[in-house]
Amino acid sequence: MKLQPSRPDAATPLLACHECDLLQAAPANSVQGVSCCRCGSQLLPGPAYRPSTSLALVLAGLLVFVLANAFPVVGLEANGVKTATTLLGTAWQLSQQQMEPVALLVLLTGVLTPGLELLCLLYLLLPLSLGHAPRGFARVMRLVHVLHPWGMVEVFLLGVLVSLVKLAHMAEVHPGIGLWSFFALIVLLAGNASRFDPGMLWERYQACRGRT
Repeated sequence: MKLQPSRPDAATPLLACHECDLLQAAPANSVQGVSCCRCGSQLLPGPAYRPSTSLALVLAGLLVFVLANAFPVVGLEANGVKTATTLLGTAWQLSQQQMEPVALLVLLTGVLTPGLELLCLLYLLLPLSLGHAPRGFARVMRLVHVLHPWGMVEVFLLGVLVSLVKLAHMAEVHPGIGLWSFFALIVLLAGNASRFDPGMLWERYQACRGRT
């Protein structure tokens, strides 16, 4: 359903397009997805959207996130000597080599930020899926909005792949469980980003608050 340009009154719910920032009247009842009348961007999803779908993706993302940080990302073997390290181990080794800024950047963008974002999403989605309104909903939503651009797992993996190509002629490379887990995490995060809808969560939150 594509909205038509109109001059909404004070009692009419409003929608602001996240792409072109056009303010437009929201339909009272819509059985289809709602699109912006100017640029065509989706403002409200259709009835197929379910917060439980995002919750399933977040739970799977937390599982592979734990695996990605618990198991080695890559192993190297040269002259009979084998070495393997996790992402946390990489940050530690960088700090030991007087590269603290790089170690902190790896730790923040590869571990802390994605993990905190997943925990915040779990805190929001689990109660709402069960019909309860979580406390501090607005603050956690703002935190998710702030954290999302700083989760750079895909950038880290790109750097790992480039490094593996350069090291392949110097040592035997063994991709670890952590590396495959990070690939799965990227897919799950991308799937959740395409499904996550803040507007629908706000509506669900207001509905849950009205029941209490």
